[in-house]
Amino acid sequence: MLYNAYELQRTMMSGAAAWASVGAEMLSNPKLPMGYFGLGPVMASALDVFAHAAAPRGKPAFGIETVTVGGKTHPVTESIVLHRPFGNLLRFEHPGLPANAPKLLIVAPMSGHYATLLRGTVARMAESCEVYITDWADAKLVPASAGKFDLDDYIDYVIDFLDHIGPGAHMLAVCQPSVPAYAATAIMGAKRHPCRPATLTMMGGPIDTREAPTSVNDVAMQQPLSWFENNVVATVPQMYPGAGRRVYPGFLQLAGFMAMNLGSHMMSHYGMFKHMVAGDGDSADSTKAFYDEYRAVCDMTADFYLQTVEHVFQKHSLPKGEFVHRGEVIDLSGIRDTALLAVEGERDDISGIGQTRAALHLASHLPEKSKKYYLAEEVGHYGIFNGSKWRNRIAPVLEDWIAQHSRKSLKVVA
Repeated sequence: MLYNAYELQRTMMSGAAAWASVGAEMLSNPKLPMGYFGLGPVMASALDVFAHAAAPRGKPAFGIETVTVGGKTHPVTESIVLHRPFGNLLRFEHPGLPANAPKLLIVAPMSGHYATLLRGTVARMAESCEVYITDWADAKLVPASAGKFDLDDYIDYVIDFLDHIGPGAHMLAVCQPSVPAYAATAIMGAKRHPCRPATLTMMGGPIDTREAPTSVNDVAMQQPLSWFENNVVATVPQMYPGAGRRVYPGFLQLAGFMAMNLGSHMMSHYGMFKHMVAGDGDSADSTKAFYDEYRAVCDMTADFYLQTVEHVFQKHSLPKGEFVHRGEVIDLSGIRDTALLAVEGERDDISGIGQTRAALHLASHLPEKSKKYYLAEEVGHYGIFNGSKWRNRIAPVLEDWIAQHSRKSLKVVA
């Protein structure tokens, strides 16, 4: 009933958004005088803001066409190099990269948004690296015949992707995937897998949510797991390929994130409205572009979602040494020659300060010279991986870490 009710509401809002868009265009038409006098400009702007907020959104494109390095602009090629039912492996490369350019796997969050939320991350790192990214599928579009997808499968996908890329690759996990990426690194390290990553960078990741808990952590702890299963898990309707699959809908995740900062989101839309009334189209367009991406959401499987809530936010299985993969407890001491970089934002309201840094302490068999912590001052959660502070302050730290630590220069500690 939950999903069907949402689809009914979405259909109604889509119609209203279409009519609002028509009204805004009519009032903005230079041939119609009503748009120049009285409340015409205000009404046109209000209708446009409503149309944008209520319009349905699909999966955005990365749209990274070029990168500029050393004053030279190079065309970027995006390709699918490995296909899996629940996510593809994408590659971004350009002719300006040297033959020995580092290979970087970016593990995108499976948390309600598409991997394109990391567009700025990919674009910046593509300047110096051959970039790969996990392009997770919308669970409602994956047929039930493809089977389940849980936390174990997520880890397996990461290992398979690294295996496809080959030895010596580097890995970057943004937010939620820090836990499974860390687990995959430990598993591969313990088995001396030839394709274990040379470096693992974790940015704003919930490695140990007992450190500086945020409101997100509090919500996960306030209710038993059964509450989440009974109240936020829904069944995909018949209109989608994944009909019958149990999922945590993306629209619920988006509603939660919007509610966390409702005041700022309302002011952003009010600011967009004022820019449009004043004729400042560029400023309004930048706000629209952000929300076009932010409001584009996808579903995740119920198995993956519930296991993440249970083991990451409630039981803290990883920092307690109780995290299990395929029936075996993960030995974090297996991380012995993968250099770790933990990045946190001073103003992060999703992953508090110390949650990501905990990964450095847990890798007890990794030499201290192979560990680094970076606190990005005056940076919130989104700013860790997007925006000017990411491009100019954080990305150079990551590039330097990658340059310092290749597989050949690392020594195994017995």
